[in-house]
Amino acid sequence: MSAAKIKKGDTVVILSGKDKGKSGEVTKSLPRDGKVVVAGINIMTRHKKPSQTDPNGGLEKIEAPMAVSKVALADPKDGKPTRVGFKVLEDGRKVRVAKRSGEVING
Repeated sequence: MSAAKIKKGDTVVILSGKDKGKSGEVTKSLPRDGKVVVAGINIMTRHKKPSQTDPNGGLEKIEAPMAVSKVALADPKDGKPTRVGFKVLEDGRKVRVAKRSGEVING
């Protein structure tokens, strides 16, 4: 299994779709499906039927998963979208590196 380029907690920039140009934090990663959930992005409205636990029902706003190909990691230096590379440090740790600036990505 290859290392994940985008993980939970990363700040990403949206590359396409209705939220293009916005940025947010990854709240959930779904690597099997190739999708991520980003806070405040790709908001969908779900119609909830009244039930015993929620007697009013109504509209519920949820963050829907989106394809990982539609997001790019935000560069830690300037916040612009960047590609991700990998580098092995002298102490043997494998870390993610921003291709735009060469900065090591924490996490």
